[in-house]
Amino acid sequence: MWTTDSIILYFYISFIVLAIWGIAQAWMSQARTETIHPFKSFVHLLAFYLSYLLFPLFFFSAYAGWVGAYSTQQSVFLFLLSSLLIYARFIEPHTVHVRTLNYKLSPDEQTFKTPVRIALIADLHIGLFSGHERQLKTIVKKINQQNPDCVVVAGDWTYEPENKLVQELAILKEIKAPVYSVNGNHDEQYPGPPIQALLAEALETNNVMDIEGKIVEFDEFRLLGVGDLWAGKTDMRYMPDLPQDKPWLILSHNPDTVDMVPNLPTHPLMLSGHTHGGQVELPWLTSYVMKKVSILGHKKGLYHHENADVFVSVGTGMVGVPFRFRVPPTIDMIELS
Repeated sequence: MWTTDSIILYFYISFIVLAIWGIAQAWMSQARTETIHPFKSFVHLLAFYLSYLLFPLFFFSAYAGWVGAYSTQQSVFLFLLSSLLIYARFIEPHTVHVRTLNYKLSPDEQTFKTPVRIALIADLHIGLFSGHERQLKTIVKKINQQNPDCVVVAGDWTYEPENKLVQELAILKEIKAPVYSVNGNHDEQYPGPPIQALLAEALETNNVMDIEGKIVEFDEFRLLGVGDLWAGKTDMRYMPDLPQDKPWLILSHNPDTVDMVPNLPTHPLMLSGHTHGGQVELPWLTSYVMKKVSILGHKKGLYHHENADVFVSVGTGMVGVPFRFRVPPTIDMIELS
């Protein structure tokens, strides 16, 4: 017979069963993860899987308030909190947006016969929380819908991934434009496991060109790949010695790298990620955390500096906590003219 007490008991049982399932999943997933900190990975995965407890909590809070097991204030608080966390965990991280920036790369003269459309993605963080088949398929589909001239990936491909990156990135072969990439700090062990060889194989197998330290020639501009700042691979002192007959577009993971761009005849645009736009946008707290992520105060969008401008993408993945709130995953279309 269904009584109030029996229904509440069933809720408690569902909590316990889900908790046991979450702990088991976190343990098994950690065992498959390329990591040098197994316990840390386990804790992060525990948060990821135990978040499924939010669903019975959502229904329980409503029922407990209705039958008077909780006070109205308690019930409303738990209902709103669980609703907010369900949105940040299960809805927003899978809602990929597309935004467009129109940028004149050479403001002093008309360089482009027709605008060049570049799709910028960053911080996929394939691994513990994000970047798996469902999201990658969405990203690839939306990129192809935009019909870009090329795609650039501003690093942080990984977040302690499993040893199957080659298979996970196979969907990238369906992108109908050349794809250029540089690594980010998570790809270079800052922090993270030594997965450079694994990532390099996955990118090469799936038609992604690593352009770190390389120049890609386009008719209207040159694209320069720059290594990660935290990994100590940033060096642009040689740029004044390079040809300056065309504007420069720079791809580098950390937007603070813009501070190292030398004075050039042209004013380059740097494309970056790294910050996630804060990932979880909360008053005061997000601003405090961002000070540790970007010393120069970069968060998201376009910033103007003396020697170059930098555009910061909020990226598509997650680190630290398996939530995105008020900062949805985004593909940025940069339209150069």
